[in-house]
Amino acid sequence: MNKAITDGIVFMPPPFANGLDQWSRGDGRPGSDTYANAVDAAFVPADQDFGGALELQKTEAVQRLRSMGETPILPGCYLQIRARIKAIAGNLPSVRIAAFAGGAGGAALPGVTVTGPQIALTTYGAVVEVTAIVGTGTRTGVDMPWGRAAIFGHFGLDLSGPSGGVVRIDDITIEDVSRFFLRDILSTVDVRDYGAIGDGVTDDHAAFEAADTAAQGREIIVPAGQYFLGQSTTIQNRIRFEGTLVMPDAAILALTKNYDLPAYIDAFGDSELAFKKAYQALLNNPDHVTLDLAGRKVVLRGPVDMAAAVNNRSTYNQRHVIQNGQFTIRGGPAWATDVVTSQASYDIANPLRLTNVIDVANIPVGALIEGNGVGREVYVSAKNVAAQRLDISQPLFDAAGTQVFTFRRFKYLLDFSGFDDVSRMVFSEVDFQCTGDCSGVLLPPQGSANHFRDCFFTRPKDRGITSHGEGDQGMMIDRCQFISDEGPLLSTERRSIAFNANANDLKIRDNRSVLFRHFAVLAGSSSLISGNHVFQGDTSQGGARVAGFVLTRINNRGSVSGNYIDNCFIEWVNEHDAEPEFASEFSFSALSITDNVFLAGNMAPWFTYIVVKPHGAGHFLDGVTVTGNTFRTIGTITRVEMVDTSFADLNYDRVRNVTFANNSFHNINIPVASPLVMQHTEESAAATWEVEPAPRLPFGAWAQTVEAVIPAGPLRNAANAVVYAAPYFEAQQGPNRDRINLRWPSPVSGSVVLRIRIDDPL
Repeated sequence: MNKAITDGIVFMPPPFANGLDQWSRGDGRPGSDTYANAVDAAFVPADQDFGGALELQKTEAVQRLRSMGETPILPGCYLQIRARIKAIAGNLPSVRIAAFAGGAGGAALPGVTVTGPQIALTTYGAVVEVTAIVGTGTRTGVDMPWGRAAIFGHFGLDLSGPSGGVVRIDDITIEDVSRFFLRDILSTVDVRDYGAIGDGVTDDHAAFEAADTAAQGREIIVPAGQYFLGQSTTIQNRIRFEGTLVMPDAAILALTKNYDLPAYIDAFGDSELAFKKAYQALLNNPDHVTLDLAGRKVVLRGPVDMAAAVNNRSTYNQRHVIQNGQFTIRGGPAWATDVVTSQASYDIANPLRLTNVIDVANIPVGALIEGNGVGREVYVSAKNVAAQRLDISQPLFDAAGTQVFTFRRFKYLLDFSGFDDVSRMVFSEVDFQCTGDCSGVLLPPQGSANHFRDCFFTRPKDRGITSHGEGDQGMMIDRCQFISDEGPLLSTERRSIAFNANANDLKIRDNRSVLFRHFAVLAGSSSLISGNHVFQGDTSQGGARVAGFVLTRINNRGSVSGNYIDNCFIEWVNEHDAEPEFASEFSFSALSITDNVFLAGNMAPWFTYIVVKPHGAGHFLDGVTVTGNTFRTIGTITRVEMVDTSFADLNYDRVRNVTFANNSFHNINIPVASPLVMQHTEESAAATWEVEPAPRLPFGAWAQTVEAVIPAGPLRNAANAVVYAAPYFEAQQGPNRDRINLRWPSPVSGSVVLRIRIDDPL
C-alpha cells in the first residue's frame, strides 16, 4: 500500500531550490519565521554530494528546520522522513528528524513524541543520513506514534549541541512506508493504527471503535498485547485476536460478525471468562439468538453465577440458544456442598414458607431442605433476612411446628438462581461433564418453555437439572442422556437425581437415564412423558429397587407413554401436600400409563412397577388408565401394582373410572385387570355363587361392579335339567370386600364368564 500511488496524496516537502520562504525556523505553522533572506542560511545549487543543498549555520541552541507545508497523517499510513547531512566547518552538531504534530483546528497535539533518534556528526564532509517514521499507531519501528487524533505534520530537522558550525542538508524526503507494517492479508485493519496501546492500562475503547468504523467489511486485527476496554464495545466487522482484552465485569463485548465462543476465548484468553462475556453479550445483543460453543470445552474453576455474568438484567424472555460444546470443571473447594442446619417453624396456613428461621442469612437460596415431614426435592426458593423467613418450592406433608432442618446447597456448573425470570432458553448438544464433583444446571426461580435437547449430563454429584421454583413451566427435555456417577452402588444407596420439576406442562421425551436414585421427581401436572429409557438396576440378588418416576401431584392430568422402564417403577404420591388427608379435592386422578415396556431382574419378589402411596387418609383413584403395557421380569414377582400403606390406605369405596386392561404379563404370578374378565364354575347347584376375583383386581381394590355375566354353556338344576335364568350380583362381599355374590332365581350349576370392575358406574 502506498497512498502517494493509490490515492495521489502528496507527502514530499518542496525542494530547497523552490525558495527558503517555504522552510520555517520555528514549528512550520503559518506566521512562523522562515529562512528567506536569513544571514545563517543559503541555497547552494551545486554541492558535489547533494546537487542543490541548504547551507545552514547553527546559531541557536536548538536550530529548527520545518517545512511550511502540511503533510497529511492518515490512519494506517506510515511515513518515513529522511535527510542527508554533512558538516562543512566549525563545531560539529548533532542532528535528528523533528516535527510539529497537528490536530483538529491546527492545534498542537499534546504528549506525543515529535523527534526521532539523534545522531552526532563527527567528521567534516562525511554524509550522514537521519531517518524517523511517524504514524498513528504504536508499532515496533515507529519513532513518532501520534495516535488517531493526528491530522498533519510539519517535518524537518533539529540541530543541537554546540553552535557556530556550518552544515549542508540535502532535500528532505517523505515517503509512504506502510508496506513495512502490512500483514500477509491486506484486507485488514489494525487497532494500533487507530491509537490502541495494548499495555493493559490505557483505555483503548475509542481506538477499537475507530478501527471498526474504518474497517467497512475488512477484518480487524488485534496484535499481541493486552488491551483494556473501559466500557461496552460493539464490533460490527470480523475481528481476529492475537492479543487479549481486559474489561470491567459490567462492560459488554458484542462481536456481531463472528459471535461464537472461540472468538471470545481468543479475546479473553480464558474459556470460563470468555463464556461469561459471550453469554452477557447474548442477552444484550438483539443481533444474535445463538451462542455457538463451536465444539469447545469450557473449564470452570467454580459455579458460574449466570445472573452475575450478565449483571444488567434480572429477566430475559426471548428465545436464546447455547449449543455445541462442553462444560467441565477444575476441581477444588468451590464445588463443595454447603450444609447449614437451622431451626425454623412451619404452619400449614402458609404452606410455602418457613418462619422464625434462625441464622437465616446463612441459608442459601436454592438449598435442598431435609427434615421430618419434608418430601423429596423441596428447595429454598427465596429468603427474607429481615423477616427471618424462607419461601420454599413445595409444601411439607407433616412438619407443622418447630424443628431443626438441614439445608444442602449443591454446586452447579451453571446457576441461574440469581435471575428473577428466564424463559425460552435452549441448551442444544451440550455436554455437562460434572465429573462426580458437582451438579449440572440450577434453573431460574421463574421461567417458561426452557428446553434441553440432545444434551449429556455426565456423572452429576447430586443433580442433573434442579428446579427450586417454577423456572420449569412448560420445560422440554428431549433426547438427552443422564449418566450417573453412582453406578457401583446399590439402588437404595444412591442419592443423585437426574432432574426435578415443580410447575406444569412438561414434555420429557426420548431421553436415556442410567443408574440414578430417581430419574424424575415431578410435582406439577399435565406433563407428557414418552419414549424414555430409565434404567436403575444394580448387582444385588433379590434386592430392592427405587422409583424411576416420582409423581407428587395427585390430580396429575399427565401421560406416561411408550417408555422403557427398566429395574425401577412409577411412584405416585402426595408428599407435597401440607394437608395430605383427602379434603374436597380430586385425589389420585387423571393419569394415563400406556404402551410402556416394564422390565426388571434380580429384584425382590415383592417388587412392583406401579406404586400409589397416599400420605393421608381418604384418597381414592379417579380417572386412571393403565393399558397396553408389557410387564416382564427376569425371575418372578407377585404382581405389578400396589398401594403403599406406610402412611394411609386408599378409600376403595370411591374408586371410579379406572381402566387397567390390555396389558401383557410375563413371569408375573398375579396378572390384574379392571375390568377383569374371568370364568367361574359351580359344580353343584346353588342359588348363591360366591365369586372370588381377588387377588386379580388391581391395587387390592374392592369388587364394585359386574358389567356382564354370560353363561359358558348350559345352566342345570339339581335334576340336571337345563335352566334359563339370569342372576343379579352383590358387590363388596367377604371380609376384604373383594368378592361378588351371584344370586340366581333357583339353585343352578355351570360356568359363567364375568366382567368385573373395581369402580362404580359413572
